[in-house]
Amino acid sequence: MNQSVRRWLGDLFGTPFGLAALACVVLAGWALWTGGLLDGPIARQVRTSSVYAAPGVDLDQAAAERIIGNRRLVVVLLEPDADLRAGCQQVKHAADGTVVLLMSRDGDEYDTYGCALLPGRDDENFGRTFVAESVVGRGIDTFADRPLEALKVITVNYDTLVRAGTVPDGARTISPSLPRFLLAAAAIVAVVAGATVLYLGGRRAGRLADDRRRRRDENADSRSTLSAAAAVLAQHIVDLDQRYAWAQRHAFVSDTEESFGTKYLALTSDYTALLDDIAVVDADDEAAVGRLTDRVDELSRRALALAGPSAGNAARPQPARKRGKSASRT
Repeated sequence: MNQSVRRWLGDLFGTPFGLAALACVVLAGWALWTGGLLDGPIARQVRTSSVYAAPGVDLDQAAAERIIGNRRLVVVLLEPDADLRAGCQQVKHAADGTVVLLMSRDGDEYDTYGCALLPGRDDENFGRTFVAESVVGRGIDTFADRPLEALKVITVNYDTLVRAGTVPDGARTISPSLPRFLLAAAAIVAVVAGATVLYLGGRRAGRLADDRRRRRDENADSRSTLSAAAAVLAQHIVDLDQRYAWAQRHAFVSDTEESFGTKYLALTSDYTALLDDIAVVDADDEAAVGRLTDRVDELSRRALALAGPSAGNAARPQPARKRGKSASRT
């Protein structure tokens, strides 16, 4: 392995992410192997059942399973001339802890091969294993054409071995492997975590929607306040317009009237610009609506100042003909 490859592997698996990915790969491989990914058809069947019948072998599978029950016994019926020893190797892991008898028709009798997959079979229990393999298939040749009857004889032989203490007593238990428990736990955690994320996400989305609704309501209130203030300002300008029309008809006879006219025209010009800005303002732009409201208030103050008592008194001078009569008396 060259230096660049070693450096790449070190960079990949030398990080927390790389180690986690490697652990996931190992766990997945372990789960697939112990779960029977490489099992053949015989091993896949006997992993969860006590009977396997090869295609073409006439056997009532359900009745055969009822005969064996929950004993630690597995019977494999193969086609004639099958390699029974190889079949025993195939079920070595799938039927671990049981007594396995492989059978195939050989004319008017059965060819058998026993493999007792008991604990310590290669050490202290080697003799018991040999006895179990030799005894479990005795007496079945008489029922070569009746496999269910042969299974009954096999179960009797097995029970004899149990009573003699050659085979440990107890029922066969079929449980998922540890990786399957880990995968199931991971699935449960994923479901719970996903539900929690959806719940929290839903609550957050609800809060955001409520905040948007509240802001829309506040903006609508601000826009309504702006519209009401603009309407009041418009009424002030309408009132001032009557005075301006009167002063204009009398040719602004005093400096006060000229000052009023100038201020009124500036006010109306600013009011027109204000209306243009109100027409295009975004109702959701709270800052812009606030600035326009401040402008309306400022124009309203200017309008009230123009309509004040002093301005009103100055706006109505005595007619010219009255001033003429007073001069003639003088």
